[in-house]
Amino acid sequence: MIEIQFDSTTKVDIDTSHIDLAIRHALGILKKPEMDITLRLIDNGEMHRLNQTFRGEDKTTDVLSFNQDIQDPQTGRFYLGDILISVPQAAVQAAEHEHSLEDEIIFLSIHGTLHLLGYDHYTEDEKAIMWPLQDKLFSQFKGLADQG
Repeated sequence: MIEIQFDSTTKVDIDTSHIDLAIRHALGILKKPEMDITLRLIDNGEMHRLNQTFRGEDKTTDVLSFNQDIQDPQTGRFYLGDILISVPQAAVQAAEHEHSLEDEIIFLSIHGTLHLLGYDHYTEDEKAIMWPLQDKLFSQFKGLADQG
């Protein structure tokens, strides 16, 4: 199950079913379809606090991922973790990339999912693996969404 939450200050008009489908697509392609994720859309203030607390970075960022890697005792399903996306930061980046806010949030959702699965981009070798993969998954999803 992919659970999508909004904080009380974040108002955004997007189709969350597309985000759900994009994450499911990424998990399916990477052969991890039976994993649960919570995605939370938050404001810059909360993102800044979380980034400072957990990464020591005194600034906002676009996306953070927190691995849980636990099996839910009630459902028996594997809970992969949490993805948090700053909607205001995503809006800035959407304008820079000349696409919609929804597309940017979908892209960041895929990025966060890859982090939960162990992908990273701190080194050039890691970037050479993760960035083309996230671009491929996003393009594939967009192709599927355009058909449907």
